[in-house]
Amino acid sequence: MTRIVIIGGGPGGYESALVAAQLGAQVTMVEQDGPGGACVLTDCVPSKTLIATSVRKQALLDAPSLGISFDGGSDGDTGAVDIDLPLVNKRVKELAQAQSADIATRVEAEGVEIIKARGRLVDPQVVRAGDRTLRADVVLVATGATPRVLPGAEPDGERILNWRQLYDLEELPEHLIVIGSGVTGAEFAGAYRSLGAEVTLVSSRDRMMPNEDADGAEVLEEVYRRRGMNVMGRSRAASVKRTADGVVVTLEDGRTAEGSHALMTVGMIPNTSGMGLEEAGVQLDRSGFIKVDKVSRTSAPGVYAAGDCTGVLMLASVAAMQGRIAVWHALGEAVQPLRLATVASNIFTDPEIAAVGVAQRAIEAGEIEANVVKLPLATNARAKMQGFNDGFVKLFCRPHTGIVLGGVVVAPRASELILAVSVAVQQRLTVDQLAHTFAVYPSLSGSVTEAARRLMQPGLSI
Repeated sequence: MTRIVIIGGGPGGYESALVAAQLGAQVTMVEQDGPGGACVLTDCVPSKTLIATSVRKQALLDAPSLGISFDGGSDGDTGAVDIDLPLVNKRVKELAQAQSADIATRVEAEGVEIIKARGRLVDPQVVRAGDRTLRADVVLVATGATPRVLPGAEPDGERILNWRQLYDLEELPEHLIVIGSGVTGAEFAGAYRSLGAEVTLVSSRDRMMPNEDADGAEVLEEVYRRRGMNVMGRSRAASVKRTADGVVVTLEDGRTAEGSHALMTVGMIPNTSGMGLEEAGVQLDRSGFIKVDKVSRTSAPGVYAAGDCTGVLMLASVAAMQGRIAVWHALGEAVQPLRLATVASNIFTDPEIAAVGVAQRAIEAGEIEANVVKLPLATNARAKMQGFNDGFVKLFCRPHTGIVLGGVVVAPRASELILAVSVAVQQRLTVDQLAHTFAVYPSLSGSVTEAARRLMQPGLSI
């Protein structure tokens, strides 16, 4: 029986543990915080739970435009609905713990041993977990990553915070300054603005989320400004200091911004130091991320890696797939290498921004030839009924064959709507095939098939 030791219990760890156990391996998972890891306990699950609350509140604030009124409320008045932040945070933490417990139950039911300890490599076939020494035929490292600390802006857990410390706040920040306008910064900035906090978003680039679809980022920034958020572009933070009753953020150009709290969202660093990786022959890059190939192998024989510690698209879905691929490969199963071109992603803002496949910037740069169509969500009948005015559906296909190359959806629940485009990309469907697929009327998903009809290739059959 193959012995597999997994260091880390996040998506890359527990999903691979399930696959390995189902394939008959003897599996031990070493996780110091709890099943689900940081993804479930402090990062993805808690943040999306908080965001779900903020979306509900924003819906109430927008309700007057649909003819619904309530005492003390008016359209755009963020003080119209009270927020019990301790109760919100209590729910966030309890839900995270419940999800972790569900994962533990599932994993243990498959016969996986869970050791609560910090794991480290002694050599490629030996793992030290607390006071135990584990011998393995295969080792999978899935230790995740930690919020990066900006020198001069070290979190103190009270006024200067990273996102893992937000859920201990007793009161809603009066004025939250978010440093970093990537995906994490954009998500939390939008959530706290909808919850009722004054928010300033500090972006070092021309626009927020510079690495995401430009059209989607433009829509979101417009929505944020309309809701009263102060978005500061081309504003790199040099330092964050506490004052008597808040914080002051000093920008590199000498300007300052004052608020009650600062949230640092300036990236992640891999949890790879002090683990004996390099001593065991595992190569790291300059930033400390583990180097892996398309089937998750490291440079050390029998050692694989998955998830954020590899720096390969920091998404829970990618971590899980990397872990599954590693196990399939290690146990001799048929396996396809990781295809990043088929990865679907979502930004849990309001509206959400989901994407899959090629990016428009690659098309504009001439790297990929593609036909493009973009349909405003405001023309969709269901969107009109529900009062959704912001967003669009964008679809890309090859000019001659009509094969779907990718797409972007900016809409409420875009994370659900992108699935149709994701299936088309994964299965190499054509826009003609997508266009001939029934969509419910009226529905937001109808814009996906409508976009496909706009791209149909004359003379081609399905």
